[in-house]
Amino acid sequence: MPADAPFTLEAWFGSLRGLAEGVGEWAFYAAALLMVLALVKRFPYHLFARTHTFIAAAYLLLVFHAVVLVKFSYWGQPIGVVLAVLMAAGSVAAVLALSGRIGAHRRVAGRVSTIQDYAALDVLETRVLLGPGWPGHAAGQFAFVTSDQREGAHPYTIASAWEPAQPAITFVTKALGDHTRRLRERLHPGMQVTVEGPYGRFIFDDGPAPQVWVGAGIGITPFIARMKHLAAQPGHGQQIDLFHPTAVYDETAIAKLRADAAAAGVRLHVLVDARDGRLDGARLRAAVPAWQQASVWFCGPSAFGRALRRDLVAHGLPRGRFHQELFEMR
Repeated sequence: MPADAPFTLEAWFGSLRGLAEGVGEWAFYAAALLMVLALVKRFPYHLFARTHTFIAAAYLLLVFHAVVLVKFSYWGQPIGVVLAVLMAAGSVAAVLALSGRIGAHRRVAGRVSTIQDYAALDVLETRVLLGPGWPGHAAGQFAFVTSDQREGAHPYTIASAWEPAQPAITFVTKALGDHTRRLRERLHPGMQVTVEGPYGRFIFDDGPAPQVWVGAGIGITPFIARMKHLAAQPGHGQQIDLFHPTAVYDETAIAKLRADAAAAGVRLHVLVDARDGRLDGARLRAAVPAWQQASVWFCGPSAFGRALRRDLVAHGLPRGRFHQELFEMR
């Protein structure tokens, strides 16, 4: 823009075109790389979580690129209004992400109360006492827990019912990655943590009809929470069958599971792979004669869930009655 030329917004945007083109090109490459890394499950979770922040920064650079390079006359037309609204909303979200404000109003302080180690299962049961502000949760929901600021928040399914008189929450975690493998050494009673949530809609809310639950391995967690909830409602009258396929049998853990099932009025089927063989649709149908009138709730390996859904739907279960928890952050 010549020094003696009158200032106009259009002319100023024109003077920024070269910068906007370069910024946009490199921001696009960065965003594409970050999205690819987010899909690679071998990429460590704490670094994966940070890609969301970096993508937010790339988004703001792409907004700058778009604002400068969009044909200036568009801003006075409906398409310009739509673009402005969309980019403004996205920019607000990006700033919230960069400032760490997403979910901030859902965070409360917590303190580790007790830890029980099921060594044979490579599983920890951790009870956390919650500070003021927790809104309560439904069985089957999950929360993010931060025990190490450098590692950041990790998601865990809640394994306890909500009791306002005793504000606490229980998580059952299996050593499946670098972070969860270190929890045994890192966590200790009295440790301060941050809990954010609750999130999720796997909450058994399709009415009083019979239900069939399948909690495979560590997928038993939401069903533990639901049984504790039902135990506080004696005489609920709902017919429920819970199948728990597991590769490893731990007497202490199974005894607790049986006690929870008995208290909740739930019919429990424990299947140890080496002893009982694997669970499939035919076996489930034979064990629950009224399965076609029931809703099915599944938590466990996703491929197992898909196979079970295909089988039951093929034999007459309405597709909408099969609920599968897709507890995968990427």
